[in-house]
Amino acid sequence: MLTGSCLCGGIRYEIDAELKAVSNCHCGQCRKASGAAFGTGATIPTASFRFIAGEELLKEWESSPGKRRCFCGRCGSPILKRNDARPETLRLRLGTLDTDPGVRPSKHIYVGSKAPWVEIKDGLPQSD
Repeated sequence: MLTGSCLCGGIRYEIDAELKAVSNCHCGQCRKASGAAFGTGATIPTASFRFIAGEELLKEWESSPGKRRCFCGRCGSPILKRNDARPETLRLRLGTLDTDPGVRPSKHIYVGSKAPWVEIKDGLPQSD
């Protein structure tokens, strides 16, 4: 069982599934949403994600057609992304986990949009 929370602790959740497709996304939207050089995310089954507290604090923003970024309305922490075309899965922001997921990113994506000050030297595969 994995647990996580937002910065203010108002939203707390648990996941009872393995994380899949763990990647560092360098697209402009993930950089701006995270306030960092990239966002690290993983795919999880929607049915395995449960709010323990604070579901009412969750806000959504449609960042592109059918894709919704979900965040804490009180502290702004990005929690997950929903894709209307794939309701069976969510993209979880790994920075909100409170427990070790036991997996590491396997690749860098959208590196064509990466921050100019970032040098990727970890040897993981990269795609534009």
